[in-house]
Formats: sequence, structure tokens, C-alpha cells
Amino acid sequence: MLFKSTVGKADAGGDDVSFRNHDRDVGPEATEAGTGSDSDDFRVIDPHSGIKRGLKSRHLSMMALAGIIGPGLLVGAGGALSSGGPASLLIGFGVIGIVAFSIMQSLGELTTLYPTGGAFTSLSDRFVDKAFGAAVGWNYYIVWFCVLANEYNVISSILVFWSDKVPIWGYFLIFWFAFLGFQLLGIETFGEAEFWLALLKIIGLIAYFLFSIVYASGGVKGADAIGFRYWHTPGAFTDGFKGVATVFVFCSTFYAGVESIAVAATETRNPRHAVPLAIRQVFIRIIVVYMGSAFFFGLTCPADAPGLVGGSSKVLRSPMTIAIQNAGWEAGVHLVNAFIFITCLSAVNSSIYIGSRTLLFMGQDGMAPKFLGWTDSRGVPVPAIVLTNLCGALSMMNVSTGASKAYSYIVNLSGVSTFLVWGAISLTHIRFRSAWKAQGHSERDLPFVSLWYPWNAYFGLFANVFLALVQGWSTFAPFDGGLFVDAYILLPLFGVIYVVYKFAFKTRLWRAHEIDLQSGRRRDLDEGKRLDAGPSYGSQSWWRKIFQSL
Repeated sequence: MLFKSTVGKADAGGDDVSFRNHDRDVGPEATEAGTGSDSDDFRVIDPHSGIKRGLKSRHLSMMALAGIIGPGLLVGAGGALSSGGPASLLIGFGVIGIVAFSIMQSLGELTTLYPTGGAFTSLSDRFVDKAFGAAVGWNYYIVWFCVLANEYNVISSILVFWSDKVPIWGYFLIFWFAFLGFQLLGIETFGEAEFWLALLKIIGLIAYFLFSIVYASGGVKGADAIGFRYWHTPGAFTDGFKGVATVFVFCSTFYAGVESIAVAATETRNPRHAVPLAIRQVFIRIIVVYMGSAFFFGLTCPADAPGLVGGSSKVLRSPMTIAIQNAGWEAGVHLVNAFIFITCLSAVNSSIYIGSRTLLFMGQDGMAPKFLGWTDSRGVPVPAIVLTNLCGALSMMNVSTGASKAYSYIVNLSGVSTFLVWGAISLTHIRFRSAWKAQGHSERDLPFVSLWYPWNAYFGLFANVFLALVQGWSTFAPFDGGLFVDAYILLPLFGVIYVVYKFAFKTRLWRAHEIDLQSGRRRDLDEGKRLDAGPSYGSQSWWRKIFQSL
């Protein structure tokens, strides 16, 4: 069902086009909701979604720099390194990093202009087709409950490593209730915790990079200078192109989360200032965090290290752990596990947040059961948080399969969804620009302009389609039916959701002239006036465009 816009009907050349405004009781601070006036922009509780605008600019910036970095990068990289080798790991991080940069440019333009309600799920609904938005939303939710399960898997396995007196399911239940209670405290508590945990993650990674340089150059007492030894033995590539294709799946899961600042934009006090700043900081994240980790993991840990991937083990091991052990510091294992444990706290917390907000907006848009769109008087989406956290129980498959195998299964399941969602963001951006031009608007009117449009957007679209198709390459030779299904099952699922929703609700592809380009904008809560939050790239030289985009 589509609801009427707060700003009236779009200028659709005579066509009546209606858009959503959720007719819900969101508390006394939203009693004048639906007026479409500036007063709506300055409310603490968003009048349309019922969530609280409590995230500060520094919260969003730190989420862009180090949010969601957890077991996916620190532990999962072990599986990627074992499957492809150090060169494959670097190539995978590099290629996916270029794609992620493209996606963030598209997302920056869209989210700075439309920071309210549902991020790219709602924008896919608005600029493409409501059925398309439903397929994007459910695939994005699949990504996050799989990521959440991975993180519960790792955090439980770390504690089993320290003490097996409590069964792994016991640790899971302890943390399940702890994270549920923390999420229900509200958005300000979440934002502050993420700020400090993300800062610790950056400090920890930089410390490991410095250790890697010292270790490789022979500065560790009692350890040989390894240089680039592991690039020669066991080798830069362990399985040719097949290994590179496998690494793409892992890397897509590691990068999942860079787009989450669009989800958080609705709960940000100053989106027109904070979102462009956060978008630019993602570039630093790609170069320092991802490419730096790929290089130093491959430098200090051999791809054939015993225990890097152990199918029967209840404990996952990071390349960081093995590197420190090889350097002769056995007790360092506990330090690395403590660091991974801290990143897990942040990653689990962020996964519940992103998954629950995705469910919240889908519930409000008629793409999920309506009760999931409810928030309490403090702006907390209680039903969506509880259901998302329940999905983390998928991690308990490690009781029978082992932590490493469980991790690989869930990564494969969620990897293709990341490519599908990213491709959808590029397509949505292309459709938005088509409508923007068709309705007489200029690029100069945009508060944030995507770098190198349209080439960047089309590159993002086609690269993600290609990666979604090639990511299961390793299952073909020799053919493994189980792994093939695991790698590709979500491709037809996207189409099934789209077709079923389209026929059930009689949706259609929006024409460029009838797309609503007005509703969903808002001014900064702290500024009280419209800000020019981003540069215009129109007539500037190519090098200045790149510099300002960063």
C-alpha cells in the first residue's frame, strides 16, 4: 500500500501519484506530524518513522571509519587467505574496495538529499518499483542476520577457547540477553558505545600493522626476518583464479556495512553535514583498514598455516593470532583474542542495529509484517530488535559442524546478497538521476554530487552483477552440489520475492516524470537552516574532484 506524501502529489504530468506517510502515534513530540513543514525537520522524534534522532556527527563518522569491523575481517580473513593466498586476498580487497567506493558515491548523493526513512530500501521503492524495494530490503536483512550469526559464532568460540566449563550455547544465551538489553537502552547509548569501540578497533589495527613491519624486517628478538617469504612459500596464489573467485565472497562480507551509514542517517541529528563527511571517510576505511589488513595478513601469516582453517575445531583462529605465535609470543594469543572480543562487541551491536532498522522500515512500508514497524515512546523499535536478535541463533549450527565450517556456510549464504544490494543501490541512483533531469532539476541543485556520474554508477551496477554470478565459481570444478546451492540460492530468491510481491500488490515501474523528488528531505536538527553539506563538482578539474570527494 502507498500512503500520501506530506508534501502533496508529485508533478506527474496529470498522473496522481501518492507516497507514504505513516499514520502512527509516535508520541507527543510528533503530534504535528504530516504537515510537511520545517517544524518536522527539527523534531527529536522523527514524525514519520517514530525513531529518535540521537546520533551525532562524530558517531556517524566513526561508524564510517570502523563500524562493523569485527570477526568478518579479523577472523574470516583466515579462510580467505587459506583459499586464495596473499595475492588473492589483496586483489579481492582491492577490487571490492573499488566497487564499494563507487557504491558509497551513489549512496552519498541519495542519502544526503533524502536522509529520512528506510535508506536504500525505501529509495528503491520510490525510484524503481515497490516490489524491487521489497526484494532489496529482504536481501539486506538476510545479509545482517547472517553477519550477526557469524559474530555470535565467533564471540562464543573465543570464550570456549578461554574456558570450556560453560557450553557454547550457554555463552550464546548470556550474550543474547546482554545485547538485547543494551539495544533497548536507545540510540544515544548505541552511538556512544560504537564511537569508543570503533576507536579501539582503529588503534588495535594500527598496532598490529606496526608489529607486522617490525616482525617482517627482523626486529622481533629470536625470530627471523621473514620479508615476503610467504609470497614465495606456499606462494602468492594457492588455487589460481578459482581461489581469487572464492576470496571475492569473503571480501564482500568484510565490506558489508560500509553502506550502513545510510540506514543510520534517519537517526542522525545533522544528516546534511554528517552524511557527506562519513561518505568521504569510507575511502580512508578502504585504504587503511581493508587494504592494510589484507597486505599485513598476507605478509605475516602463511596461507597453509596449521589451524588457520580447521573444520572440526570449536575455535576460530585469526591470521593475527598465528603471526604472533610464529613470532614466538605464545601468550600473545590471548591479547589478540581479547582484541577480537572487543571488535565482536561492536560488530554484534551494530548488526542488531542495522538489521532491526531494516525490518522497522519494511514493516512501516508494507514489505514486512506491520507489528515490526512499531516503536515505543523513546523511539526504540522493540519488536524489530527482538526478532533480529533471535535470528542470531543461526550461529548455534557450530555445535554440530564446528566453528570454522559454520562460519564458511553462513559467509557463502550472505555474500551474494551483498552484491545484489550494492547493485540495487547503483540502479536506484541511475533512476534517481533520470527523474531529476526529467523534472527539470540541475546537478548544481544537489547538496552532494557523486564523483564521475554516470560512469561510476554504471560501473557499480555491472561489477556487482558480475561478482554475484562469478562468486560461486569454485563450486563448478569439481562440482559440489551442496556448496553450489549455498553460493547461489539467494540469486533466484531475489527474483522470487520481486515477482511474488509485484503480482500480489500490483506494483509497477515508476516513470521518470512521476517519481516524487520532494518528500523525505529535511534540514539539520542543530543548525535550524539549510546547509550546503557537500561540494559541487561541475566545472572543477579532475584531481580537485577526487580530492574533495575524499
